[in-house]
Amino acid sequence: MKKLFLSMAAVALAFTACDNDKNEITQQQEVDMTDFYVFTDFNENEIAKSVNSKKSTKSCYTMNVLNKQLMDNPGLEKKMYDVEYHTRQFINAKGKPTGGGKPGGNGGGETDVDVLPIEDGLGTVNIPVYFHIVLPNANDVSNSQIQSQLNVLISDFNNPNTNQLPSGATNFVNDATNSNINFTLAGTARYNDNTASWGTNNAVKAAYPPITPQTHLNIWICNIGGGILGYAQFPGGNLSTDGVVLLHSSLPGGSAAPYNLGRTATHEVGHYLNLRHIWGDGRCKQDDFVVDTPSSDGANYGCPSFPTVNCSTTDMTMNYMDYTDDACMYMFTDGQRNRMRALFTSGGARATMAGN
Repeated sequence: MKKLFLSMAAVALAFTACDNDKNEITQQQEVDMTDFYVFTDFNENEIAKSVNSKKSTKSCYTMNVLNKQLMDNPGLEKKMYDVEYHTRQFINAKGKPTGGGKPGGNGGGETDVDVLPIEDGLGTVNIPVYFHIVLPNANDVSNSQIQSQLNVLISDFNNPNTNQLPSGATNFVNDATNSNINFTLAGTARYNDNTASWGTNNAVKAAYPPITPQTHLNIWICNIGGGILGYAQFPGGNLSTDGVVLLHSSLPGGSAAPYNLGRTATHEVGHYLNLRHIWGDGRCKQDDFVVDTPSSDGANYGCPSFPTVNCSTTDMTMNYMDYTDDACMYMFTDGQRNRMRALFTSGGARATMAGN
């Protein structure tokens, strides 16, 4: 009888193992990566839309920097693929929509899909931040400005201002979310440096390296030049260049109006946390990998009227990952929240920040 019992237990264990293997294979099969891209073929300034069809000078240079890094580092594409695979696998495992295709096809259709925040068990994710102020007179950026910038990040990632949403944007009200990501000041370093323009080749990071980028967000504040407000590095890149670079006058109270309320930092930290531009850096059929953001064919500028329709959908012009004026952007979506928080889960590209 004992032998019979052990035999039956062994058979049951074998079936369980097979079921687990089957479930694992099924989960892997559900991760659709066919729409994934890294290199951006279109120059974002060439496809930009703006008020009265006149191009704006607002510029985030993140995708241009990424293109160069991809050419210089052939292994980066595979690292970014793995980051994206983990993100989609995690979201799939929780039973939420994932991948780039909008309802109705890749990049088309409506966006009234019910995407909810994933219960990931992480609680509030706290990101400690080191600010590096690199200017001829580093004291031109005050401690109060740094604190104001930090406060903007905290507010933007936790308090979507749905009161500003137009009355007709009912779907957008449901999409607006609290990402439950907090930011604290780890330290501020000031460097008096007479360099007039640092450009976008990470020279400022080489001169003043990041501090423990595995566990801290590093933000360099300097004069970039070329009318560029900022750029960031996506997860998966080299730790020696990991972080965000901001034009000093884009900080709250700076002179870069209408981009001086601190929203450049919000936008660039979004990239740092694996968010693409809301229009996918391409035409209607290139996506940002978020289900509850509408497709578009380029950036929006100024404070567009509602509704602004492109690609047969209403643009989410108030999303932090568009190019609108600082005062006119005020939300992330649940889908964007899920993508960002996946980074901090076990095996995620920024898991060490959350102690995983």
